[in-house]
Amino acid sequence: MKVEFITAGRIVNAHGVRGEVKLLPQGVDTDILMECKVLYMDGRPVTPSARRVHKGCLLLSLPGVEDMDAALALKGKSVSIRRSDVRLPEGVYFDGEIVGLTARDAATGEELGRVEEVLDYPAHKIYAVRGGKDEYLIPAVPAFIAAVDLEGGAIDIHMLEGLGSHEN
Repeated sequence: MKVEFITAGRIVNAHGVRGEVKLLPQGVDTDILMECKVLYMDGRPVTPSARRVHKGCLLLSLPGVEDMDAALALKGKSVSIRRSDVRLPEGVYFDGEIVGLTARDAATGEELGRVEEVLDYPAHKIYAVRGGKDEYLIPAVPAFIAAVDLEGGAIDIHMLEGLGSHEN
C-alpha cells in the first residue's frame, strides 16, 4: 500500500507580522521537514524561502505570503511531503504508511484487524489495531513487529498473551 504523499502536519497559526506560518508536524520529524525542499498544500508544490525550528514547530516563509493576514488565511491547511523525496532508515516508516495496513498474527496468519491509528508516546509509538474480534494496542518496537509489507498492505505482529483488550 504505497502512498505518494505523506501528511506532514498542519498550519496552526501565523508567526509574527511578516507572513511566517507555524507548521505543527504530525507523524513526521522536524529534521525530515527541514530537509524537504518542496512541500505540498492542496496538492500543489510550495517551496519555502526560509524555514526554522521553533518550540517543536516549523516556521515557514512561503512565496506570496507577505503579511499576517495572508499567513492567517492558511491556518488549518494540511501540508504534505512526497514520499519519494525522503529516504528513511531500513525498518522506519511514516505513520501515514502504517495506518490502513491489515494486522496479522505472525505465528498463525490470523487477521487481527486494521491499523486505524498511530499513537505517539515518549518511549515509542503504539499501533491501534481495530476491526477484528478484539482491539489491540501494539508497541511499535521489534519485539512486537515481525514484518511490515507496504506492497502487500500488511503488518505481521508477534502476539503475546494479554495484548488484546478483551483477553482474560
